[in-house]
Amino acid sequence: MASSLHTELVRVPCGPVHVEGMLEIPPDPVGVVLFAHGSGSSRLSPRNNYVAAALRQSRIGTLLMDLLTATEDDDERMRFDIDLLTRRLDAAVDWLRHSPSASALPLGLFGASTGAAAALRVAAKRPDDIGALVSRGGRPDMAGEQVLKAVITPTLLIVGGFDSAVIALNQTALAALDCEKRMEIIPEAGHLFEEAGKLAKVASLAAGWFIRHMSTPEEDVAAHVKNASQARPEKRL
Repeated sequence: MASSLHTELVRVPCGPVHVEGMLEIPPDPVGVVLFAHGSGSSRLSPRNNYVAAALRQSRIGTLLMDLLTATEDDDERMRFDIDLLTRRLDAAVDWLRHSPSASALPLGLFGASTGAAAALRVAAKRPDDIGALVSRGGRPDMAGEQVLKAVITPTLLIVGGFDSAVIALNQTALAALDCEKRMEIIPEAGHLFEEAGKLAKVASLAAGWFIRHMSTPEEDVAAHVKNASQARPEKRL
């Protein structure tokens, strides 16, 4: 058993380019979660890093990666190119499946905004590889109705109570999904969950969902979720 956190800066090959990511695996992990950030964000997203830190406290490894190169990210059109984001995320899944540090671990996906659409497309394409999926303030509708119908991965959609437009889009996507599914609306939370305590609730829900679907029955789910809810407050950037 490892005695400390394994941290590794990685470069994932994606066709003619490489994108960077940070892989962090806690001791005795129950799984690993690959993060797909939203448009205009990156692996340095303070919100995704907050959730990732909480997951690691619950013995879940994390890989936060850039889906675009710095040059590509300057083009707003590429931020909304779901096909491109899906290919990049799919390449990261391939990388994890061959990583000495993570290849044996159950794999989950955490998507935010447009990253949720890419995560759902990868889940539909690779049902045997993806054990669970969580969307935070996501745009699952952008995955496409046929993709949503093909997803069999257990999927949790989390939306802020103040985010009325995104709530409606998630409700439509939820109806199209034909898998184990749930939608959680966090009261008095906006799209970015910046209100006090709201991001901690996201982390707690995500940890519980991943542990339920990626760990063995004897895992103490309640203890892990408690750890996630006690994560340190998010640092504002």
